[in-house]
Amino acid sequence: MKMRPLGRTGLQVSPYCLGTMMFGPLGNPDPDDCARILHRALDGGINFVDTADVYGGGETEVILGKALTGRRDDVVLATKFSGPMGDDPNRRGASRRWIVTAVEDSLRRLNVDHIDLYQIHHFDPATDLEETLSALTDLLTAGKIRAVGSSSFLASDIVEAQWISQRNGLARLRTEQPSYSILARGIERDILPVCHRYGMGVLTWSPLAWGLLTGKHRPGQNAKVSPGRAKWGPQHMSDQNKAAAVEQLVPVAEQAGISMTHLAMAFTMAHPAVTSAIIGPRTFDQLDDLLAGADLSLSDDILDRIDEIAPPGTDIGVSEVSYVPPSLSNTTLRRHSISDRAAA
Repeated sequence: MKMRPLGRTGLQVSPYCLGTMMFGPLGNPDPDDCARILHRALDGGINFVDTADVYGGGETEVILGKALTGRRDDVVLATKFSGPMGDDPNRRGASRRWIVTAVEDSLRRLNVDHIDLYQIHHFDPATDLEETLSALTDLLTAGKIRAVGSSSFLASDIVEAQWISQRNGLARLRTEQPSYSILARGIERDILPVCHRYGMGVLTWSPLAWGLLTGKHRPGQNAKVSPGRAKWGPQHMSDQNKAAAVEQLVPVAEQAGISMTHLAMAFTMAHPAVTSAIIGPRTFDQLDDLLAGADLSLSDDILDRIDEIAPPGTDIGVSEVSYVPPSLSNTTLRRHSISDRAAA
């Protein structure tokens, strides 16, 4: 694989990033099998691996840490924090108190002395960004992490973080990890342009739309749905608008002589702001199929046909598997109470 610069970090990473959410209880519970998948990915040219403390309640990081034995130096290792790690409300979020604990926990589970890319899994509206970036700056200075990134941030959050860093001499967000696929193109409106403006690397998740873009979840097909998809994306997997778009995309792939999986992955990698697409294979067959299409480029004609089916800058159907900001999920932030309206 031809390596790409990860923003302005100086790191070179593969166009595919191995996502490990399927390592453990949500996908493949066999640690030895997961290790073999990791090694085959590395042997196939992938040098970028992404995980998170919250995957499997920490079990995924443990599995990955053991699998990396002897090959740590071959990998640009990324993990994430801020998701809930228990019932204690202080064991989550982006406070300095939790960040200092979370990074030590991840280092121990992964059995490494540093993390190459440490990412804020979701924006934490309860914590000042300056507090978060200050703590992450200290981790950089201490050598525990090498770069800082975000995941599922709004464009306005990214810009605010960049301004805070510039004003206060703090670590900058060097990467963003958003959801992006043919069926989820909303980030083309602002997030991808903002990342490009600030020289940020972009590693996208769910380029296959949780499997919908493999073409295996069509009417009459009985494809197996992983526990993770069954838990988090039932509406997504059954959305009729998405299903209709997939039906229109199938003949596009057939006429191009490629699989739906390769069409979807090549589309994601065609955007100039995208550095790497996260793949999450549960089996060797899935990994081998993805690797076989790693060097595929789509013609302008095919990309134009995709634009007609899934217009640029738009998300098709339900997006329940994506981050929903408090401004939308919290009704008190988007409507006055009855008493307020009566007083007005």
